[in-house]
Amino acid sequence: MSAESTPEPGITEPASTGPRHRGKGRRRKASSKRHKALLVTAWAAAGVVVLGGTGAGYLYFKLNGNLKSVDINGALGTHRPAKVDNGSENILVLGSDTRSGANKKLGGGTDDGSARSDTAMIVHVYKGHKKAAVVSVPRDTLIDRPACTDTKGTTYPAASGVMFNSAYSTGGAACAVKTVESLTGIRMDHYLEVDFAGFQKLIDDLGGVQVTTTKNIDDPQSHLDLKAGAHTLTGKQALGLVRTRHGVGDGSDLGRIQLQQAFIKALINQVKHVGVFSNPKKLYDLADTATKAVTTDSDLGSVNSLMDFAGGLKGISSSHMKMITMPVQYDPANPNRVIMAPAQARLVWTALKHDKPIPKAATAGTATGEAKGVVSAS
Repeated sequence: MSAESTPEPGITEPASTGPRHRGKGRRRKASSKRHKALLVTAWAAAGVVVLGGTGAGYLYFKLNGNLKSVDINGALGTHRPAKVDNGSENILVLGSDTRSGANKKLGGGTDDGSARSDTAMIVHVYKGHKKAAVVSVPRDTLIDRPACTDTKGTTYPAASGVMFNSAYSTGGAACAVKTVESLTGIRMDHYLEVDFAGFQKLIDDLGGVQVTTTKNIDDPQSHLDLKAGAHTLTGKQALGLVRTRHGVGDGSDLGRIQLQQAFIKALINQVKHVGVFSNPKKLYDLADTATKAVTTDSDLGSVNSLMDFAGGLKGISSSHMKMITMPVQYDPANPNRVIMAPAQARLVWTALKHDKPIPKAATAGTATGEAKGVVSAS
């Protein structure tokens, strides 16, 4: 099943109209921007393999019909980094915040037919599929966006000094992949996109996620009010946590990334803890929600392909997942933006190209948020 994942062209981040205050960690307030923890969809979809032994073939076809896919390879053609055949895989995982359907009810805002990508993660699965590295790309990183062609065949010119998430809002999934490959020099083997309505339902189907917070988190913008202590987050609370930026830390997108990464680890632990893969009913509910929530590249656009791919992720525990933010510094001309630290980023991309661990020197002294340690798995 194919679905176009290209929003209206030319949608970019509105300019800040208020006064700007320079200083580390003080960032522009963003209205109703949504960030999602995403990787659980792949782990949940992996469990579809259990259904193969039930004889319920109609369930397979129902799940298969849920999936949406985009032909990334067809849109990008051959002008891409070479595929490295060393047993590793690279996946671009994006969160989109379209305001249509259930997403509008959750996120508010105007249903203008557009979508934005406010969460971006490059997931590198090492040879043997026992460990992974996740590199979060801040949405407001200033980049030079390459010319690209979307999956409808429309070509967009290159642009300099634009925000990273403008790639998706301009040309959809294909342009987002093209931009990441241009930044990193690494070919993305797969693409996964999740919307926040599906994310919320997925957490509820899972029965919530257990976390511990070391500080109170109170953010009216994300509708989140948590006291310090242990919590079992509902889908609504989980969505609020992974998109909050004003309730804790320095109010920056970098701090929000730290919360997202901590939540993902708790989420992976929770999936394993509740025995999803040995409970067919819970498994099916999760797989049904997950396959409705995701858009994949065409190579993963069937249940068989997706479960083969996700089955390879089941052996990766949170303790074997290295999570960092792409090395960046605050833009000297505008502290509301960040720019890639080229020398240190090169250490990251070189390590991933050669299927090696990311060295500590890659992130030493780079800009970070102030939310590390606020959230952890219970």
